[in-house]
Amino acid sequence: MYSSAEQQENIRMIRDSAAAFAPVASLSRVRESRYRLPGFDKTVWREMADNGWPALSLPEHEGGAGLGMAEYCALLETLGAALLPEPFIAAVLAARLLDEEHRALQLTGERLWLPALQESNASLDTMGGATRYADGRVSGRKLNIHMAAGADGFLVSTPEGLALVDAQAPGVALEFLQTQDGGHFAHLTLLDTPAQLLPLDAEALANALDEAALGTSAYLLGAAEQAFTLTLDYLRTRKQFGQVIGNFQALQHRAVDLKLQLALWRASLDSAAATWDAGKPAAQRRAAVSRAKARAADAALLVTRQAVQLHGAIGYTDECDVGLFLRKAMTLANLYGSSALHRRRYDACMPRLSAEQGTLS
Repeated sequence: MYSSAEQQENIRMIRDSAAAFAPVASLSRVRESRYRLPGFDKTVWREMADNGWPALSLPEHEGGAGLGMAEYCALLETLGAALLPEPFIAAVLAARLLDEEHRALQLTGERLWLPALQESNASLDTMGGATRYADGRVSGRKLNIHMAAGADGFLVSTPEGLALVDAQAPGVALEFLQTQDGGHFAHLTLLDTPAQLLPLDAEALANALDEAALGTSAYLLGAAEQAFTLTLDYLRTRKQFGQVIGNFQALQHRAVDLKLQLALWRASLDSAAATWDAGKPAAQRRAAVSRAKARAADAALLVTRQAVQLHGAIGYTDECDVGLFLRKAMTLANLYGSSALHRRRYDACMPRLSAEQGTLS
């Protein structure tokens, strides 16, 4: 394992590289891709793969860079600040579950497979109980696949394993649901669709979903911090009643409250990433992830809503950039588990965590 100093240098270089790739000063591409399919640029996805980003946190024996969760979160914070629309987190999740041959194509950007795991709006993930694979074909229905219109194929969970389905295969139907940020989710229906079966490891799936939940927390933190930065700039320049509105004490108090929310959020995220990288027991890792994701889901909406309000009437217009960050938070806050779901999971982890700590002591 590399030293703390090496990790910090890795994080600095990753942030610099990502900031140069997706500068927060320009949101024109984000605006241009809204409300049209596929909602992102496959060329940008391939460029991200050329940068090695999908392989960043994968172990070296799986073709990855072998870096830690702290580096992965640092990358996603920077991409979140620029509101990058590409389904990067979902693509990394799929890469975790693909076999060696297909993972290599995903990591080089030649293909883009997205995970299709969810069968109920009430749960975070399933083992695909209602979706069945038999004799080289799969039938069933999956919900809430983020940015599915740009996928080359889908990794579909079934009780028999993971069914790899080409997006153009017969029997594939997608129902698109437009989201507030101008992107989309899709419901996938499969009817006797040709598929290749890959093994499904329940622990690998659980770890991949936790990584995606933590990555989403980091992306939302980057977006919320950028919305807060835009708000501070506005408070420092907008004048009313002959003075800069940032001088008004009531607005200063609201800004301080938001700064505290961001600081607590970052502390929770950093703690979860450190817990993951330290290889702590499963219950401890899962509790840390759920604590971070629950806070992210709530704080993302709080900070971005307040940012819009602090801009006054102009904040509610589509031309004002700060509204883009609220729309993104509204879309992603519940992805990979709502705050309520993760609070329940955190509570469920506590007895097991106490037992593990008692055993270690």
